[in-house]
Amino acid sequence: MDGEPVLIAGAGPVGAVTALALAQRGIPVRLFEAAGEVNDAPRASTLHPATLELLSGIGLLNEVIAQGLVAPTFQFWDRPTKRLIAEFDHAILKHDTACPFVVQCEQHKLAKLCIERLKAFRHSDVCFQSAVTSIADLGDGVEATIETSSARHPVRGSYLVGADGGRSTVRKALDIDFEGYTFPERFLVLTTRHDFVEAHGVAFRAYFSDPDEWSALFKVAGNDGRGAWRAVFPTIPGQSDDEIMNEAATEARLQKFFPKPGRYEVLHRNIYHAHQRVAARFQKGRIFLAGDSAHVNNPLGGLGLNCGIHDALLLANLLSSVLLGERPRSGLSQYEAIRRPINIEYVQQQTIANKKRLEEKDPATREANFAALRKIAKDPTAHRAFLMRTSLLESVRRQAVV
Repeated sequence: MDGEPVLIAGAGPVGAVTALALAQRGIPVRLFEAAGEVNDAPRASTLHPATLELLSGIGLLNEVIAQGLVAPTFQFWDRPTKRLIAEFDHAILKHDTACPFVVQCEQHKLAKLCIERLKAFRHSDVCFQSAVTSIADLGDGVEATIETSSARHPVRGSYLVGADGGRSTVRKALDIDFEGYTFPERFLVLTTRHDFVEAHGVAFRAYFSDPDEWSALFKVAGNDGRGAWRAVFPTIPGQSDDEIMNEAATEARLQKFFPKPGRYEVLHRNIYHAHQRVAARFQKGRIFLAGDSAHVNNPLGGLGLNCGIHDALLLANLLSSVLLGERPRSGLSQYEAIRRPINIEYVQQQTIANKKRLEEKDPATREANFAALRKIAKDPTAHRAFLMRTSLLESVRRQAVV
């Protein structure tokens, strides 16, 4: 039964990258997505150097750069005083990676690139409006129940990858605990055309520490290539969606952030719960979890999407090696053994620390944080070490020798 396709639930960037990497190795794949098309709502967009290296390995680097914005630097600011605290430049990694920069490329663009590439492989199949509603490990293969608008039918495969998001049907069907917590405050994202580089000298990625209302700014290319900025803010627990997102409230929030003549043009508003959770297991038998189905985190640092892509490419490599007879099936246990600890150490710990730094209220601790960031930025050795970790290059190098 190992000659049957690998089944993948979820055609977001993690599922699509997994499918493409497997197809390129000659493995039959079937990719199922409950929605009618790739979700292009504003979500993750930051692709770190480690991820760019991996995407280069499956031939996507040039297209990702073409559809995104190159962001060589990022900044930390003190929002109340409008002081630039420190700036970090990925160029210091020029001897460590062929990609010493970040690319701001929205995740739906990456998913669509992969799906378009999959059309070249006769042994790949992408099915929209096809939800994976139940799964079974048959011992010598897997079976998924696929539900469309008109029918429900079983599909058999060799293995199954659950890349179906934080509310993963696959994870729930496997009865795997999603360990961690949800923040009491929700996160608000506002997308605007206002040019924060020209007006304020803000880098394409910038984090603003504030004891009352921290914030983060990211520039993306947008679907039209004209460029847009996403501003992220915490909200007060208990507020209704309308209280947070009505036009007057969002305008007041942006004007408080960066006052300007005239109103802000807000292109998109979104509010969501933020979590720090990791699945207790990433594998049960022939079924695997990858991306948000396996781990979720707050967006500060832009690490969640990257870690999911790293999951996808390691898992695709292991699965293809087993299916091609290059390694025993027992080698698949390396996936969980490598990816779960790396997520906890490099993503969970880092994103929690990032949020704590931005929301710190004690004046002395805030100034100590600022002094530490300045010291790191000014010392080339410390600067490089800081970026090796925050860009996930350190974690990928560690994974390579496990």
